[in-house]
Amino acid sequence: MPESVNSARRALVTGGSGDLGGAICTRLAADGWRVIVHANGQLQRAQEVVAQIRDSGGEAEAIAFDVADGEAARAAIEGLLEAGPIQGVVNNAGIHDDAPMAGMSDAQWKRVIDVSLHGFFHVTQPLLLPMARTRWGRIVSVSSVAAVLGNRGQTNYAAAKAGLHGASKSLAREMASRGITVNVVAPGVIEGRMAAQAFPPEAIKQMVPAGRAGRVEEVAALVSFLCGEQAGYINGQVIGINGAMG
Repeated sequence: MPESVNSARRALVTGGSGDLGGAICTRLAADGWRVIVHANGQLQRAQEVVAQIRDSGGEAEAIAFDVADGEAARAAIEGLLEAGPIQGVVNNAGIHDDAPMAGMSDAQWKRVIDVSLHGFFHVTQPLLLPMARTRWGRIVSVSSVAAVLGNRGQTNYAAAKAGLHGASKSLAREMASRGITVNVVAPGVIEGRMAAQAFPPEAIKQMVPAGRAGRVEEVAALVSFLCGEQAGYINGQVIGINGAMG
């Protein structure tokens, strides 16, 4: 996307303070987006991502709120919209709280769905009409291979992420005539703190036909493409990036 075209466009990346979110923020900033790096409790980490982007000549700012809190999210987004529409949204915020469903608590079920699925609504819904008025927008949600294949101990996480698939396909139909695309990226095992804790290297070699974990930069590159001009006819899709897991 030409920098002159994109210089005025802003992108909000939820969970931008994490490993994958930070890589997405960095890549979008390199593409010329003005990036809003979101965090929940890790504002300092979001500010570190902002500092790295600025050091590289990009534009970024940090913001903190709980995407699961509808009132807090709306208030934060209304503040952001005072500076104009946000034309890119990457719904990357999500949490794990794994347990077999037979032993899963009510709180475990609800909190994971609150962040991934309700958070998608709380963040995206207030941005839609301002985005539609510009007749251009990109909405990308980060799901998981677990939403496609299922995964033991993750009924809550798989349910939340699979919900993003149906919501995104429906929203794509609603917004396509306004030049807005809505897609989902579904990563498999990706390098970072969460994968390192959950999967030893030998387990990854057995699980993933490619024999390795994916890199956050590889996922960020896919998100970057979906947020660009050339992806304007890719809409309502769930795109796996998982080393042939499924």
